[in-house]
Amino acid sequence: MVGYCPICGKPVYFGEKKRSLGRDYHPLCLKCQKCNRQLTAGQHAEYDEKPYCSHCYLKMFGPRETSELDAGATAVSAPESNFHSTDSPSGLFDRSRTGLGLAANPGVAVRISDSCESVLTELETDGSGEEALLLPCLAGGSSSPRGVREKRGRRSRHSSSSDKDTLASPGTNSGDFNHFPDDPEFADIIQRAEQAIESGVFPERISQGSSGSYFVKDPKGKIIGVFKPKSEEPYGHLNPKWTKYFHKLCCPCCFGRGCLLPNQGYLSEAAASLVDTKLGLGVVPKTKVVYLASETFHYSAIDRAKSRGKKYALEKVPKVGRRFHRVGLPPKVGSFQLFVECFREADYWLRRFEAEPLAENIRKQLQSQFERLVVLDYVIRNTDRGNDNWLIKYEKPGEGGDGGGQKDSEWPENCPDSCIKIAAIDNGLAFPFKHPDEWRAYPFHWAWLPQAKVAFSQETRDLVLSRLSDMNFVQDLCEDLYEMFKTDKGFDKTMFERQMSVMRGQVLNLTQALKDGKSPIQLVQMPRVVVERSRSGSQGRVVTLGNAFTQTFHCKRPFFSSW
Repeated sequence: MVGYCPICGKPVYFGEKKRSLGRDYHPLCLKCQKCNRQLTAGQHAEYDEKPYCSHCYLKMFGPRETSELDAGATAVSAPESNFHSTDSPSGLFDRSRTGLGLAANPGVAVRISDSCESVLTELETDGSGEEALLLPCLAGGSSSPRGVREKRGRRSRHSSSSDKDTLASPGTNSGDFNHFPDDPEFADIIQRAEQAIESGVFPERISQGSSGSYFVKDPKGKIIGVFKPKSEEPYGHLNPKWTKYFHKLCCPCCFGRGCLLPNQGYLSEAAASLVDTKLGLGVVPKTKVVYLASETFHYSAIDRAKSRGKKYALEKVPKVGRRFHRVGLPPKVGSFQLFVECFREADYWLRRFEAEPLAENIRKQLQSQFERLVVLDYVIRNTDRGNDNWLIKYEKPGEGGDGGGQKDSEWPENCPDSCIKIAAIDNGLAFPFKHPDEWRAYPFHWAWLPQAKVAFSQETRDLVLSRLSDMNFVQDLCEDLYEMFKTDKGFDKTMFERQMSVMRGQVLNLTQALKDGKSPIQLVQMPRVVVERSRSGSQGRVVTLGNAFTQTFHCKRPFFSSW
């Protein structure tokens, strides 16, 4: 549902809204009505449905605890849980909660309304503004949503800005989308990346690969991550590389991967990191979905022309420029993976290890890390795992870790004698909705390595077997993936369920292989299984394989069985 900006009265669309205190603003409209200072979402006060900075609010209306409020004012506090709960907005604004008499949290922005006579703490939800429509009902008012919008529109027509108002710097406000309250360390890295872009340190396009991917830097020019926009994926409409274009032009019958959903590589990257975290493998650098905008990204000519025109209008005709909903290039959604240092392609080190045999303890560490890579790739059914897109960091004894490598605290194994680690990157071509059965088989290239002939170690079995054999854990993993995948505009629940059916089959095979003491090469030779949800299965929290799922074997083979 499209919301309306309470300042200008115009529609606010999803890609450009700035949500604060249950209202949707245009980025340039959210400013103090007294000093015209640009405000941050959730970090301001509101009086009579008008936003004010804390300084002007205290100066004009006094502290929040003084008698400036009406005598009948009540306080409503938000539940002490995350705002992505299953409660509906009507549940959060239940009448039974309004009589608690709790004091407003001093650290939370408040709304003060003469019409409702209430003080409300901010509730950031992902809804469509339903909580704003429920507020008149709490005070017994009878005004309709249409009347509220008309009132806001009349108020916005009477308000005006002088030429001496402070202008907002032209930008894209990509930070409005990047919120990671559960991971402050990752949020700080994204903030540094945004600051670097604002200061002119732009991301650098990576020459390798068949899609648009970028090295993102901090303000000092140090690489801190790899950003892969959705629109610049191998089959995206803004892919700056010509490889896939000629592929589609010359070989249309072999174009694309028929087992994968198009333009979901960024979600696959983030989902692989989620699976890695849930299983405790520690081989995937932390990856999340973020929004970034930069001049070095590949935009269409229309987007660049619109951006130049808006910046020129804001500079030359401020009154016109302030009316734009967004100034600058639009943010791009994509996956952001933390950069790992002192790692090299696995193909390089594997050739070195053949010429220079490893010590027994180092060989066991390599085998343990390799088995974690196998577990990850098999569960997510990675269709693009060659020896050039997983990395190895090897430090010979005595070299130390001062070479700028990844800190041991960021990896699960904190053994001081650990000298070898593996990083699984390029996970964008995973989570198929069916097993490959058309032209190519997309095999795991690590299956031809000598490490794949060794049976899974007891360490690996102890790490993942208890989790993978628990169908309730697998169901929780599917639910977490659902919450991630449903954010995509092209999300299809039926196709997602087919993706999870393939993943459950992979988990079932892996569980059996670990119980039987098989090796990775024996694992990939097992019959391909699809575990579909049974229509008559149990819908409770306790899930078992027998009464909730149906197991089937996928017998169709691709034309090229080993390519």
